[in-house]
Amino acid sequence: MKTVILAGGFGTRISEESHLKPKPMIEIGEKPILWHIMKLYSYYGFNEFIVCCGYKQHVIKEWFADYYLHNSDITFDFTQGENNMIVHNHELEPWKVTLIDTGLKTMTGGRVKRVQKYIGDETFFLTYGDGVSDVNIPELLKFHRQSGRMATITSVQPAGRFGILEMDETGGISNFREKKQEDGGWINGGFMVLEPGIFDLIEGDSTVLERYPLAEAARRGQLNGYRHSGFWQCMDTLREKNMLEELWDSGKAPWKLWD
Repeated sequence: MKTVILAGGFGTRISEESHLKPKPMIEIGEKPILWHIMKLYSYYGFNEFIVCCGYKQHVIKEWFADYYLHNSDITFDFTQGENNMIVHNHELEPWKVTLIDTGLKTMTGGRVKRVQKYIGDETFFLTYGDGVSDVNIPELLKFHRQSGRMATITSVQPAGRFGILEMDETGGISNFREKKQEDGGWINGGFMVLEPGIFDLIEGDSTVLERYPLAEAARRGQLNGYRHSGFWQCMDTLREKNMLEELWDSGKAPWKLWD
């Protein structure tokens, strides 16, 4: 199965770094968050990716083109009057990565529509290029297939940023506590499984995947929510980026399932 990753947006809420590179290329532990997402799917044996590029797409393409340089020990030998490059360790991922220009201002649904010909008439994974999780991908796929529906999204309960006040009618506060994960509602955490019928619900570049195609699938009784109570975190802001960086540096990043 192919995994489609949305990586074309502007990332305006993390402009401290996204003015230089696409948000999926912002690094956690010296590796782009895009790499972390791909490593999760690869851990479960899904190694074929289609990346929907847009804003500063050349950064993504150049990173993969220079993968040896980024991930290997290299000797450059000029002694024979030539530029000879010797790669000492061939630690490459078993990936097939297709990088597609899906337009600068194309909406999420439009980006998916633009890569239809690379997916073909088959079930595929779809996720955002800015969120990591420890979601069990095979269990997600099993849940989707058992339902027989068009689309499945992974639903998560993100932890709140603010504390909870328990107040009576007079304004007296009886308790102040940190907001727990289970206090929040379920939201779309990405990590979707889609049938090719979803393409019929996407009109063109201006279609926002979450507004019509998924909403229409829900109206038709064709949308599932796979409840994931484990770790999930998006990287919308510099604060969230720094939090993920701290988790990685601690050696206890919950999404790092691979060795």
